[in-house]
Amino acid sequence: MPPDAPAPSPSPASWRIALPHSTAAVPIARALVRTALADIEAAADSDTAELLTAELVANAVEHTGGAGPIELVVELMATGCQVEVHDRDPGPPGDLSRPGPGSAPDPWQEHGRGLLLIRTLSSACGHRTTEHGKAVWFTLPAIPAQLGPSPRS
Repeated sequence: MPPDAPAPSPSPASWRIALPHSTAAVPIARALVRTALADIEAAADSDTAELLTAELVANAVEHTGGAGPIELVVELMATGCQVEVHDRDPGPPGDLSRPGPGSAPDPWQEHGRGLLLIRTLSSACGHRTTEHGKAVWFTLPAIPAQLGPSPRS
C-alpha cells in the first residue's frame, strides 16, 4: 500500500479504538492487537504485530502533542493484517523507507530503533495524512496454516 493510499475500508474484521495520549496506551494497544489476532486462522504473527504496534503507539505518544486521543485501527484481511495508529499531528514520522548501507542506529543511543524495527519486520509500512492529522501504518502477511500429521489409515 503506497503512503498516499486511502484508508482501509471498514470490514467485519476491522477495529477502531481510541486510546489515551499517554504511555498507558502502549500495553492497551498490545493487548488489543493480541486479542484481535488470537482466534483468526492464518493470522499474522501476533508477537511481531504487538511489537510493531507498541512502537507506533509509543512514537505517537512521545512525538505528538497531547491534544486528543490516539486511535488504533486493526484490519484483518485474508492476506494478513494492517495496523494503523492515528494522531493529531500532520507532520510526517521519521524515515520509513528501507534502510540503506550504513544507516543502522547508534547502539549507544536510547532512541532510533523503533522505525528500523517497523521497516525491517513489516511487509510494508508508510504514513498518510488524514482529516485530523496523520496515520502511520504497517502490514504483516498471514502465516500459512500449519500442516498437521497425516491421519493413519
